[in-house]
Amino acid sequence: MYTGDIMKLILTKKPKGVRIIEGFPGFGLIGTIATEFLMEHLEMEKIGIVELDEIPAMIAIHNNMVVEPISIHYNKKHNLVVVHAINIGKNLGWQIAELVSQLATQLQAKEIISLEGVGSPNAQGSRVFYYGGVKSSAKKLQGIASPLQEGIIVGVTGALLAKNIKTPILALFAEAKSNMPDSKAAAQIIQALDAYTGINVDPKPLLRQAQIFEDKLKGIVSKGKKAQAVQEEKTLSYVG
Repeated sequence: MYTGDIMKLILTKKPKGVRIIEGFPGFGLIGTIATEFLMEHLEMEKIGIVELDEIPAMIAIHNNMVVEPISIHYNKKHNLVVVHAINIGKNLGWQIAELVSQLATQLQAKEIISLEGVGSPNAQGSRVFYYGGVKSSAKKLQGIASPLQEGIIVGVTGALLAKNIKTPILALFAEAKSNMPDSKAAAQIIQALDAYTGINVDPKPLLRQAQIFEDKLKGIVSKGKKAQAVQEEKTLSYVG
């Protein structure tokens, strides 16, 4: 168990030599949508959660199941760990990056793959870019993703890339048309992820289910923001 000042990583299992895929709420909610899709299309077992003191004490209920702000899931077939997040509070990028680093250390991870969204200069927006990774990255992603030559990387992914950690990190970026949930862009990043990892996940269902995914995540994220606002109002009233 890793304990920080404001967060706690609790694991019920510790598989070794895993590949970690993380997707945190960001532009177009690409990381959240993509990891949600992986959880629904791979056989996943929840093996941990992250407790955060800096966000409201809130969970979501979906299909009669609890959805924590950040949860850890394991796929035995591919020895894959997915970090799924729907709410990470504000300005916690460095702390969460440290937590992911600790997770990688505890599980002796061979690689961390970060899924992110970026703004698109064109209306269509469909390109995927990558940065970092092991030596074989370029060959596996040839024709599917392009090396990121210029850009500003913020949030958890930026913090992870800035940290000096031993675990190799590959960041995949999908262009999104706007900051609204974009399942089409998430499908593009799933395609690149599939080519790189060989997990054999078809992104076509994500395209067909785009509106369902977007509506679901819009609802969860919207409720989370409202809960955050209510919590802040209460705090101000106590202080005032």
